[in-house]
Formats: sequence, structure tokens, C-alpha cells
Amino acid sequence: MIPCPSWVSLMPRAYVLTFLAVVIALFLACKSNNMTGYISKDQSWADGPCELIHTPQFLTKKEDIWTKGATHMALLHNAILRGFNTIYLQAPHVQPEDHHAFIGYSLTWYRFVKSHHDDEEAELFPKTFLEGLTNFRDYLANLPSPASFDGNELVDIMDSFHRPFEHHFHHEVDTIACFATLPNTPTPDSLEASLAAATFKAWGKKTLTKAGMTDVVPFALLNLDRTFEGGLWAAWPPMPGPVRWMMVNIFGSWNWAWWKFASCDASGSPRALHALQA
Repeated sequence: MIPCPSWVSLMPRAYVLTFLAVVIALFLACKSNNMTGYISKDQSWADGPCELIHTPQFLTKKEDIWTKGATHMALLHNAILRGFNTIYLQAPHVQPEDHHAFIGYSLTWYRFVKSHHDDEEAELFPKTFLEGLTNFRDYLANLPSPASFDGNELVDIMDSFHRPFEHHFHHEVDTIACFATLPNTPTPDSLEASLAAATFKAWGKKTLTKAGMTDVVPFALLNLDRTFEGGLWAAWPPMPGPVRWMMVNIFGSWNWAWWKFASCDASGSPRALHALQA
């Protein structure tokens, strides 16, 4: 057994645990960057089968509160849509030794969608969600063992709700963006606009953080393409670089085996899908 350096024994226990967590995270981050290569032009990536959403700000160049709110919604929705695509494309190709990790990754996507939808139910959109999503969760949660996982069966379930699911997430963005064209829309410096901005900001943050800091947050960040629309959203969501790094590499280390299936690396750059590399 290798003895600990003497200086370690002089550190408070909480500092030692934090130090070890950072060291482990650094190791895993380096390891993950080598898991999959960057995509080439002839490789499938996570921009289908669900079509990604172009942001209203990119399309219209407007800066009003509704266009900005719809844009932030589009970026969050794209992380969900990329998640769908990564699961759909990789499910039939996952190797048996990766079944357990892929199931965890897929159930995290479900929790992401469920949290997002529940927030909309309460604050933005009174909608009923899709039965197929429940079937997706039930299939994965009730498997007798990871060895029982059948990727083709999961894809069949996803096919049952793919089109209405895609429409739902596109339509919500369009609906919010259309508010900017109404004749009585609040002016940028009005109280109503300030309240709307606060609602959008709180909603987006709550969707992620209340769902899970060690699963949903890393999942979302690892499916946000920082090169999307010419890198216009490379700094979205707005947070200091060290905080983003901690969210992915420290909090994400609890379930690190899952993230090899994500569409982007820790820096937010697109990468080849893990299960398709073979």
C-alpha cells in the first residue's frame, strides 16, 4: 500500500476529501476527452432524427424580452432534443458491458424532460405530456437486469412518440417568440417585461437544478453544443467558467460512466457518438 504524503495528514478532513474529488475529476476529465474522437463529415451526430431548433434571436436579430426568452428556451430544448437523438442513435449499438451506464444515461434524460415539463405545467404551459415518454421510463426502470436491455425495443418505443415530441418542443419556442409581435406586448423598460424576464430566468435555472445536480445538470451541459449557430451561444448558460467546469467534472463524476454517450465533450464541442465508434 502506498503511504500518503505527510502533508496530507495535516489537512482538515473536508479539505482532503475535496482535494481527492478534484484529483479524481481531473483524471476522469482527461480520460473522457479520449473516449471519443471529434466527428467527421460522414459520421452521424446528434442533430437527428429530432430536428434542432434555430433560436429566434439568430433568425430575427431581435432583442426584446420574448425573443430572448424564446431563445433561451430553444437552447434548453436543443439539449433535450440532442439527448433524444443520442439515445435513439446509440441504443441498438450499445455493447453489453455498457448496458448499465446507458440505462442510467437514458433515465437521466427522462428526468430532465420530466422536470422541464413539470415546470411548464406550473408556470408556462398547461399541457398534458406524451404517453410514450412514460412507456420509455417504464421499460428502462423495470428491466430485470441490464443484460435484458434491447436497444431496438427502446427505439421502437421512441418511434411511437418521436414526431409529437419534436413538434411539442418546437411549437413552444414559436409560441413564446410570437408574443413579440403582439400590439400590446410590454415595452423593454416596463414592469411587465421585468417580471417576464425574471420568470424566464428562474424557470430555466429551476428546470436544471431541482432535477439533479449530479445527473441532470451534467447531462444538460454535455448536450449543449457551444459551436451551434456559429458559436453565438458559446457562453450560454451564463456562468463563470470554473463553475461550469465544476458542474461537469466534479458533480458529474458521481455518474461519470454515463457521460460517454453524450453529444459533446466537457468543453462543449461536438464529438462522435461513443456507441457508433465500433
